[in-house]
Amino acid sequence: MTLLTRWSADAPGDVVERTADPAAIAAALSERGIRYEQWPVAAALPTGAGQDEVFAAHRQDIDRLVAEGGYQVVDVAQLHPSDDPEWATTAATARERFLSEHTHAEDEVRFFVQGSGIFYLHLGHEVVAVLCEAGDLLAVPALTKHWFDMGTRPDFTAIRLFLDPDGWVGSFTDDPIASTFADYDELVAAR
Repeated sequence: MTLLTRWSADAPGDVVERTADPAAIAAALSERGIRYEQWPVAAALPTGAGQDEVFAAHRQDIDRLVAEGGYQVVDVAQLHPSDDPEWATTAATARERFLSEHTHAEDEVRFFVQGSGIFYLHLGHEVVAVLCEAGDLLAVPALTKHWFDMGTRPDFTAIRLFLDPDGWVGSFTDDPIASTFADYDELVAAR
C-alpha cells in the first residue's frame, strides 16, 4: 500500500500528515509539482527478472513515457534479497549511496514494478516521504532536494528513465537532514 508521510523540515519527530489514499497522495503531490500516478502492473514477473523481460512486460508504458518526455536512456534498477554472502554488503553500499540528500539536473522518473522504496522530498520547509510500490509512477522534478531509502533488506524492481545519456547523475548537498527522519524500516513498520 502506497503511503505519503509529511513533516515540517525542522520537526522530524512530528508527523503532520499520513495517508494511504491514492487520490489524496496524488493531490498532495500535484500541489507540490510532483507527478504521481498508479498504473496497472503487467503480469507477475519472477523476482529478479532481467531488464529485457521487464521491458517486454511494460513496453506500452515505457514507450508512452519516452514519447512524452523524450528520454534517451531507460533501464531497470533492482535489488532483491539473496543468500549470496556478498549480497548484504552490496545492498548496504547501494542504500548508503542514495540515503544522502541530492538533486539531479533532470526529473527523476521511476515506475515501480515490484517491491517498494521511499522517496523523501525536501520541499522548502517540509519533507514529504512517498512509499512507492508496484504500480506507482513518481517523477521528482529537476533540482528537487531528495533522498531514496530502500530499507535494510532491499526488495524492489523499478524502471528508470533519463534524458542524460549518462543515466543517474546526482549532486549531493552534504546536508545531513536524511539522517534525522524516520527511515524506510521505521515508516513501513508504522503503517
